[in-house]
Amino acid sequence: MEFLYEYGLFLAKAVTLVVAIVIVLIAIVGSASRQKPGKGQLEIISLTEQLNDIKHYARSVLLDKAAQKKLAKEQKKKDKADKSDSKKSEEGEKKSRLFVIDFEGSMDAHEVERLREEITAVLCVAEKQDEILVRLESGGGVVHGYGLAASQLQRIKEAGIKLTISVDKVAASGGYMMACVADTLLSARFAYIGSIGVLAQIPNVNKLLKKHDIEFEQHTAGDYKRTLTVFGENTDEGREKFQHDLENIHTQFKAWVKSQRDVLDIEKVATGEVWLGAEAQELGLVDDIMTSDDYILSHHPAREIFAVKYAQKKTMAEKLGFAVSTAVERSIMRVMSKSRQWFQ
Repeated sequence: MEFLYEYGLFLAKAVTLVVAIVIVLIAIVGSASRQKPGKGQLEIISLTEQLNDIKHYARSVLLDKAAQKKLAKEQKKKDKADKSDSKKSEEGEKKSRLFVIDFEGSMDAHEVERLREEITAVLCVAEKQDEILVRLESGGGVVHGYGLAASQLQRIKEAGIKLTISVDKVAASGGYMMACVADTLLSARFAYIGSIGVLAQIPNVNKLLKKHDIEFEQHTAGDYKRTLTVFGENTDEGREKFQHDLENIHTQFKAWVKSQRDVLDIEKVATGEVWLGAEAQELGLVDDIMTSDDYILSHHPAREIFAVKYAQKKTMAEKLGFAVSTAVERSIMRVMSKSRQWFQ
């Protein structure tokens, strides 16, 4: 009995401790969740330095000592020459730069907010001889979101800076709406390109509601305020207007693509189909078959290459979210571990 009493007392204390920790952490997270989201932070990383480090490391591993000594002497000469060229460039023409921006789009295209900040930052420092490479991956999404993203890319061209876009996996629908803005559009051989079409779908549960004697009322002001509805009974007139709206968006989509790539037979490619990179090149959807990695390497070391990224700062609630779950899990595991020791 004394053993059970002591064990019960220990277990009660342990559970009380865990509950107290959870309550405190929940209170902290609740307070933090009311904080305003933090501002983002711009990160600029030298890809030139990264590539140099990779090259030097690979040579140190693969070359024998004699070859390394010879390479070291050559590197010293090259460094002196680079310093001399650097002084000349400071006095005269500057070395051009390649700025690399990544865009991986989702259905709602919320990433456009980050893209906006990154493009603004680059345009503040870029000069006419510089270039911007956007590594783009997206299967498309909402029209207004990707329309804004395409407009952000258009800012680069309007500033007179060369824009190259590289697609390693997919640029379809809204993704191609962005990609076609490029001065030069690159694609990996097996990337999916195209899908110049418009899709909309909506479920309707009106028959199910009627079956269960549930009435649904919807009042609008304006003939086409609501064409199709989820709960109400859809009409042929509403369907016709809905289809007309889709056709109108598709027409504007085609006009946009044609304005950016006038070599295209727009009616041939605006069928909603997608093509692999090599086929897309034959159709004029892309300019060249090349991965983003190959393109970056082709400019090294002739150019200074920088990756530009805008990272949103996490709120205290987001930072603590993972910490709370981890702390609770560890506390429970400790209690279970000690309780097992009682029975061993």
